[in-house]
Amino acid sequence: MHDRLLRRREVERITGMSRASIYRLMQEGDFPRPVKVGSTAVRWKESDIAAWIESRPVATSELGSNAA
Repeated sequence: MHDRLLRRREVERITGMSRASIYRLMQEGDFPRPVKVGSTAVRWKESDIAAWIESRPVATSELGSNAA
């Protein structure tokens, strides 16, 4: 299986997070680290991003729970 390498903007689009949020979570150890593909270029493994998304808790809604 080939793992696509994603640019930062693709990661931002997929996760809905800003660049600052991604790097903050990386610094806190709560987001996958990229792989270096050049002297200044990095990419994220698509499988790492998918696994991170799957590990996130599912949001629940209180709407409708008390509906009559």
